[in-house]
Amino acid sequence: MPPTLIPTREKIRKKIVEAELLEELSRKVEEQGQVVVNIVYPPQQFEYAVRVWRSTFLFSKSSDHKSKLLHAENIAVAPIWTEVAAMKQFTFTLYFEGLPKDVLLFDLIESIPQPGGFLYQGIVRNENDVYWLRGE
Repeated sequence: MPPTLIPTREKIRKKIVEAELLEELSRKVEEQGQVVVNIVYPPQQFEYAVRVWRSTFLFSKSSDHKSKLLHAENIAVAPIWTEVAAMKQFTFTLYFEGLPKDVLLFDLIESIPQPGGFLYQGIVRNENDVYWLRGE
């Protein structure tokens, strides 16, 4: 019969640390998803220009968490402008860092040094983290 191996303190400590790290990493992986926000502007009577600033974030209503903008599709990033023709619907997509699982309500805020930044308050979280918002 082989001898019984008794774990040393170092082995026990290592297993506890490994378990804690694995738990933390799996939490982070779950939170590393993306939030996709589509914004649709209905046709406008006149031509206009629009852009998004890198200082656009998703702010949790229940904590101090904020998710930063990762990528913008079909809209220019400041200082460049995207021109939109008159009488044309305009849609663009913003990709943000994932939100923690416990966030149920959040705001999309573009913090810029001038009036007219994007502001959508009280967005209710959904299962797939894909949202459709109406531009004004």
